[in-house]
Amino acid sequence: MKRIAGLFAAVSILLGSSFTPVHAQDKSLTVFAAASMKNALDELNAAYTAKSGVKVTSSYAASSALAKQIEQGAPADIFISADQEWMDYSVGKKDINEASRVSLLGNSIVLIAGKDSKLANVTIGQGFDLAKLAGDGKIATGDVKSVPVGKYAKAALEKLGSWTAAEPKFAMAESVRAALTLVSRGEAPLGIVYATDAKIDPGVKVIGTFPADSHPAIVYPAAATAKAKSEAADYMAFLKSSASKTVMEKYGFTFLAKPTS
Repeated sequence: MKRIAGLFAAVSILLGSSFTPVHAQDKSLTVFAAASMKNALDELNAAYTAKSGVKVTSSYAASSALAKQIEQGAPADIFISADQEWMDYSVGKKDINEASRVSLLGNSIVLIAGKDSKLANVTIGQGFDLAKLAGDGKIATGDVKSVPVGKYAKAALEKLGSWTAAEPKFAMAESVRAALTLVSRGEAPLGIVYATDAKIDPGVKVIGTFPADSHPAIVYPAAATAKAKSEAADYMAFLKSSASKTVMEKYGFTFLAKPTS
């Protein structure tokens, strides 16, 4: 009997050591989010963890890079893109739980300069001469072929008739935050970033805002991935909550989703 009891005790210890860490790991989520969301989402994730006990780890980069990482098998539970096209790409690759998709946020693009720049209050409209404004300097934005902010910037400049002259002056960055840093550090006199990015960096100032009708609507879709953990559904609900709305609007985003709580 003592031997049997000892076996049960040993089995109990083994089961406990085997299952406790796995259970702990289950109480975590990984969010892949557009670089422009970092400050707002970091704050929101801290609030979610305090509320739910679920640890949230976020990876921030250009939406294009994140979509490709998910396609290659990166273990993401949630994807938040800065444009619809990269979310559509992920849906097409069967990497997204399409039923969970929601248009979460809106934004705008602005022209920025270093905080000490003599440039100020530029009117951006048809025939806007961005090339002349840049002079001998560079204009920083995301890669116009893949990074959402760069794609929005190019679309706006094409519509305003400014792209052809300005194109040679562009410095293409890997993300909107990389472009923001170039201007903040004085490595580029001008940049095109989201209004929300300009808001969080004291090293830059907004000198003009691109008309909303000069580029496709800036929409941030969010969705759970096809391989998401079960906790992802609760996190998605939190993203659409009034608490989320308060945080996102504080950082300058437009909240597009109808708050669920």
